[in-house]
Amino acid sequence: MRTLDPAAAYDRAVALATRGRRQILGITGAPAAGKSTYAEQLTAKLVGDGHRVALVPMDGYHLAQSVLDELGLAEVKGAPHTFDGYGFVALLKRLKESPDEQIWAPRFDRGLEDSIAASIGIAPDVTLVVTEGNYLLFDEQPWATLRTMLDQCWYVEVPEQLRHDRLEARHRRYGRSAEEAHERTYGTDERNARLIAATAPAADAVIHLP
Repeated sequence: MRTLDPAAAYDRAVALATRGRRQILGITGAPAAGKSTYAEQLTAKLVGDGHRVALVPMDGYHLAQSVLDELGLAEVKGAPHTFDGYGFVALLKRLKESPDEQIWAPRFDRGLEDSIAASIGIAPDVTLVVTEGNYLLFDEQPWATLRTMLDQCWYVEVPEQLRHDRLEARHRRYGRSAEEAHERTYGTDERNARLIAATAPAADAVIHLP
């Protein structure tokens, strides 16, 4: 599997954005690997350089917190079955096959811990959609369908201790105690991380972030 440095990754993204028909670039990796920040920075640079690019994160398809509470899934939020995977697949299919439509996607708000519908607009002139999320390369349905819609998918890696530290800090930032943050990081989050790490060989390239 090829390793991309940031400059080579940017050049490859430009090639996708200028291919002439809409392309979809996936960015995946374990929780707190930095994929969201990287995808945001990459999109901003591409847009700043004049390319028509939209960022559509998978997190908008989290099940609502009220639904997770009702189903008893709140403690495993972030696992594959706590997303509307079929809805996300349907969105990417529409983005790929109906580029002439104005399409609206949901956005996940970490402050609310819920998604807000129709928050991200993808205009017909967008030539590259960047999507990021944990399960873009997961080999179980409905996620397995996603790979057929991604023109490229990159796997983001950082040192494990840094990733764990970021996760604990994130949980503390959103109201968990130090004990709860540690338990979540090395419990549910770690189980999800192992699932995601197993998908790395299916990526087109790996990007190592500091």
